[in-house]
Formats: sequence, C-alpha cells, structure tokens
Amino acid sequence: MIDSHCHLADEAFSDDVGGVVDRARAAGVEQALCILDATSDIECARAEQVASLWGALRFAVGVHPHQAERFAKTPDDVGVAVTEVCKRHNRVCAIGEIGLDYHYDFSQPSTQIDVFRRQICLAHDCGLPIVIHTREADEDTINAVQAEGQGAVRGVFHCFTGGMSLARQALDLGFYVSFSGIVTFKRADDIREVAAYVPADRLLVETDSPYLAPVPYRGKRNEPAWVARVVEVVAEVRGESTEAVIEACQGSFARLFGNCEASDDASKGLAR
Repeated sequence: MIDSHCHLADEAFSDDVGGVVDRARAAGVEQALCILDATSDIECARAEQVASLWGALRFAVGVHPHQAERFAKTPDDVGVAVTEVCKRHNRVCAIGEIGLDYHYDFSQPSTQIDVFRRQICLAHDCGLPIVIHTREADEDTINAVQAEGQGAVRGVFHCFTGGMSLARQALDLGFYVSFSGIVTFKRADDIREVAAYVPADRLLVETDSPYLAPVPYRGKRNEPAWVARVVEVVAEVRGESTEAVIEACQGSFARLFGNCEASDDASKGLAR
C-alpha cells in the first residue's frame, strides 16, 4: 500500500515517529508522500529524521493556503521559500500542498490565488506535479490550474471533498483524485459516489495524518498504517477487491510521482 499524503514531520508525531513508521510498515504500507510546510523551519528540520527512518519516503514542499498571507507584501518570496527547502532534501517529487481554502479566513482569497498561481508556475518550470488543497473554492482552483498550468502541469486533488462536477473537471485536466478517511464517515455518501466513479488509473488513497482518522479510529491521531481502512471502503464502494485498489493506487503513484531517480533529479533542478 501507499499513503499518498501524510504529515509525518508534524509536531503530532515528534515523540514517536519511529513507532509510527514501524506500524505503517507492519500494516503493509511500503511508501508514502510526506508533505512539508515551506514556512516551517521546525517541520522541515524534522523531515531529516523522518527520512532517515523510512528510505521509501518522498516529499512534497509548498506553501499552504492558510499560510499565504505571510507573502501578501512579498509575493516573490514564495518561490524562494519553496526552493530553499528543496535544497535540503533530495527526495522532493512534488510541489504541495498548495491551493485555495475559502472555508477559513486565515488568508485573503486574492492573496491565496496569487500564492497558488506562483507555485503552479514554479511546478510548471521545474516539471513537477502539484498536490492541491481546495475547499469551497472549486471555480477559482480550476481557473488557476488552467491558466498557469498551461495544460502541462499534472497533480492530485488531495483529500477530495468536492462533488462530481469538480471530480470530472479534475480528471479532464489530467489530474488524479485522492481519498482520505473522510470516505469512511457516515455522512460521506457523496464522496463515496465519487470514489466509485474515478477511473482506476487516476485513483489514490491517503491518510492526511495526523488529521482525519478513518472510522473506527475517528477522533484519534491518524497515522499512515490506517490507510488500509481507506482502501477497504474504497474497494467496497467500487465493488473491487482490496488487492485491485492497492494495485491501482500503486500504479497511479508511480506514474504521478515517479521513481526515486526521477524524483531526485527533479528536486535538484528545483533547488538550483
């Protein structure tokens, strides 16, 4: 199995990240994509420890929409912040998570859009995929991807919570769709409908840990080992075996994020 989105360098894991990695491996999780906040020096420093514990771990680096306001007066510094982190890590295979979140008001929408667009351009220039966070901002998210991606940028809509319309638009743009523990929630029938619809060659699963633990662990700190539960529910709604879903997601991850050598070459190019 692969956890296509987790935050193992988050403070929530600082006391027992070794145990978390061990449990993930014991559960059959072979690989994961760890998201790094380019604005957090502490988190990026922790990433070195996490990388030493899990050789198959990959990283995505970006400025989350919640942090966009930091760059309201210095927008050119967005690219600098991301590339500085990439200089310290040779396993960066994506820019993310980036995007728009209008549910919260941590950053003005106009600032979020500017920061998002700049990071899409950065990904385009470096040939890296993007990891998108979007909440209550479907139209602006799609518009930004179309305008700045120029049809060449690919990526994933992570922790998908949109409707069928957004899913279709994402797929039409060549993007992948990833499902988190939310797909196991009682009232998430609409998300399960999308999980059943997404083609196998565009399907990904994730934990978004330490957040959004799946049922029956809801309310607890999430961790990569529990991606197995997401796989079970996605397989159920698709009428497929867990093995089929695992195989599909492994193929999607490999196509989108590449192998170790390709990822290392891309991250070195980004850091120059």
